[in-house]
This record gives sequence, C-alpha cells and structure tokens, in this order.
Amino acid sequence: MSKADIIFRENCLDILNNGVWDTDLPVRPHWDDGTPAHTVKKFGVVNRYDLREEFPILTLRRTYWKSAIDELLWIWQKKSNRISELGSHIWDSWAREDGTIGKAYGYQLGVKHTYREGEFDQVDRVLWLLKNDPHSRRILTNIYTFSDLHDMALYPCAYSMTFNVSGNRLNAILNQRSQDMLTANNWNVVQYAVLVHMLAQVSGLEVGEFVHVIADCHIYDRHIPLVEKILENPMYDAPRFEMDQSVNDFYAFTKESFRMDNYNCTELSEKIPVAI
Repeated sequence: MSKADIIFRENCLDILNNGVWDTDLPVRPHWDDGTPAHTVKKFGVVNRYDLREEFPILTLRRTYWKSAIDELLWIWQKKSNRISELGSHIWDSWAREDGTIGKAYGYQLGVKHTYREGEFDQVDRVLWLLKNDPHSRRILTNIYTFSDLHDMALYPCAYSMTFNVSGNRLNAILNQRSQDMLTANNWNVVQYAVLVHMLAQVSGLEVGEFVHVIADCHIYDRHIPLVEKILENPMYDAPRFEMDQSVNDFYAFTKESFRMDNYNCTELSEKIPVAI
C-alpha cells in the first residue's frame, strides 16, 4: 500500500477524532449558498516522505497529478499570475478583471533581487545555489510578501520552500499556513515532490526527503461524509514515477515529461463542495 495513503488516513482520523472546531467563530470561507464553511482542525502537522522509497500519491482516491504538475509549472516555471496561462480552471473563481490573481504565487517567484553574485529571481537563485553552493543553508523561497498582500486575490497557502543538500541528496521542506485536507493535501504533496525531483535532476543530485509542515490542517464540515467514505476505500501500492531523464534544463520540463506507471486508485463519484 502507498505510504501517502497511510499518512493521509492517520492525519484525517486524528483531525476527526481529536480536532478543534471553529463553529463559534465568524469564519471567512463560505459555501456557494452563503453558509459559513466551518472546519475541524489540528495544529502543527508534520509529514515526512522519503522520495527514494516511492512517490507520495494517494490511491485511496485519484489525484489528478497532471493538472497538479501543470499548476506547479505555471507557478515555478512561467512564474505567472495570469489564469489564461494555466491549463486548468482551479483559479477561475479568484481571477480579477485583468485576468490575474494579483501579485500572488508565480508573480512573487519572478521578482528579481540583487545578490553579491548578481541579479536573480527566487527560482533562478535556487538553481544557481544548487549548482554552485549546494551545501548552503540559505537555499529557500518565500512568497508570503507582506508588502504585496493587499494586492493578492488569495494569500499564499503553500508559501515557503527550504532546500537542503545532505551528501548528494536533495531534501526539502514545504511550509504551509493552511491546508484543506480533502481538496488540496495530496495535490500539494504531489506538486512539491515533483519539484524536488526536477531540481535534483537538473542539479546532478539524488532525491531525498520531502517534509510537509502544515500550521492549520483542517477538514471542512461538508467534506466530512466524503472523507469518511474515502478512508474506507482500498489502498494500493504506489505507482512508479518516471521523469524524462534527458531534461537537464529546469525550464525545459513540460507536463508530458512525467509518467505514473501502474497508478491504481479509487475514483470519486461525488462532486466535492468548494469553500471560497
């Protein structure tokens, strides 16, 4: 069975059995009928995935991994905030009249900064350090830019990556302020596990551990019946993740550069309510 399934199941059961409800608070999110979208949550969840052992994708339910990778490339390669440049419609409800999500996500990664070695945006700085100073303890990105929060359609949820090379292995920590377990948890895990694979390959490194730190790990009230049903689904072995080994330029990857061989999973038959 997939270790990602085991971790997801343990997280959800812990939230459902031991979590704290916010039903007495005036919450911001709401359902499409205007009803407040309340959650039950756990604070400070830390999950570790050894990318050398298997790829961390759920089999309890299908994760649409190609769409997840497409969004990752939109943010990290294109450094875009324009939804027309994204293959899916997951950001449509956050789009502004100018067709962007404001100064959020990819926009922040594309802002250039001056260093002793020259001018880089955040992604190019990571790439430079992994090749020129891989054992630095300063290889990180952060898109939670306080001066620009007023101009973001949504404050970043997954906001910081820290990369650390141990020997010849690239490890990474994703910091996330908020995580909707049903709709976003494995989506984000898949995205940033792929990112570690990409960065390792173009830097001549091997993949190591991916650590996911979640401050507010929650399940929405209307998601609970579906989560409980998913937890009863069978768990299969993780698929084999394959990446085009000929790519040595980070910006040359496309969503067609990746494969999931023997991905067995359970399809969701119900539509997931979306809190906005």
